[in-house]
Amino acid sequence: MSNLRSNGDARKLEGDGGEAEEEKSRTNNGGACQNGGEDGVVLGLDGGATSTVCVCMPFLPFGDRLPENLPILGRAVTGCTNHNSVGETAARDSLEQVISDALLEASLDKSAVRGVCLGVSGVNHPSDQERVSNWIRGIFPSRVKVYVQNDAVAALASGTMGKLHGCVLIAGTGCIAYGFDGDGREARASGAGPILGDWGSGYGIAAQALTAVVRAHDGRGPQTMLTSTILKALGLSSPDELIGHHFAWNNTQTKIRCSFFLDSVRWTYADPCWARIAALVPEVVSCAEAGDEIANRILVEAVEDLALSVKAVVQRLGLCGKDGTDSFPVVMVGGVLNANKEWDIGKEVATRIVQHFPGACTIRPKVEPAVGAAMLAMNLLTRDEEEEEDHNR
Repeated sequence: MSNLRSNGDARKLEGDGGEAEEEKSRTNNGGACQNGGEDGVVLGLDGGATSTVCVCMPFLPFGDRLPENLPILGRAVTGCTNHNSVGETAARDSLEQVISDALLEASLDKSAVRGVCLGVSGVNHPSDQERVSNWIRGIFPSRVKVYVQNDAVAALASGTMGKLHGCVLIAGTGCIAYGFDGDGREARASGAGPILGDWGSGYGIAAQALTAVVRAHDGRGPQTMLTSTILKALGLSSPDELIGHHFAWNNTQTKIRCSFFLDSVRWTYADPCWARIAALVPEVVSCAEAGDEIANRILVEAVEDLALSVKAVVQRLGLCGKDGTDSFPVVMVGGVLNANKEWDIGKEVATRIVQHFPGACTIRPKVEPAVGAAMLAMNLLTRDEEEEEDHNR
């Protein structure tokens, strides 16, 4: 989709443990950083299915190691910017606002910006890239470089110092596996949304749990601890309140019950936000930890689906080499993978990946994907400027 080339040795990696340290990494790193530095700043943006983060960083070469204190000059957060979910107008307005807010916190204006890299969910085709690029180019001077990718690319860059090589697995509200080989070829698996699968995602796990509750309630499936646990989490007293029932309008009492039915339907179907369903994943995990067979099976199947997505990408790109033992990074990002529970989905996925590919190096980034997008912007800017210099010689 993007025709971006790999830049560097994937085995020189930092960030093989811990979660993104968003607030800890924010620091005023000297006067040069406070005013944006002589070389200007870059913006990195990560737009997922639930929230969007934009960071402003000085243009500094980091090599293969992160500085102890990341010089993040400004950081801003807004909601979903996936145009497929919220519409083009809302997506564009939110992108412009979060960029302005990050620059405002950095006490900088748009003239200080050299490049912007946006990783946005819903960018799945060159036409998506062109649409978002045109939005952003319209608010910056023409000299500013704008790079638009799927949010999976920003997540990969967060674990590889902004270099595009290897595979990333995101499992949050949605899920996707995405990868690049050394020649810049790309491949992806999953990421098609809840209607077409993505059963390893937070939405997929929770939707299957809700289905199990309904099946247990109407007699099509076995009883499960998920029923009482999920109802308690939602403040409901019966699965009837979850699925609703139709009542005849024949007296005052049934009118009241019918009004209640409308409220039930409102909870289940009226709100299209996938994150609302995905928020039930902790309840599924707690039931599995307590020994519920249905919850455990849902998680096992999610783990297998996530590992299969990585396997598909790795094999299509040949990242493992002809004998299947070559070394390559697998960056793992998202709330489903970083829950840190006794039933550890991320750990189980990593174990299965290494079983398939002994050379895989699983990485939990130390920085958030928005920082990965900023580091990718630095690498792409450097590449483009070097190519321009070579062309002008």
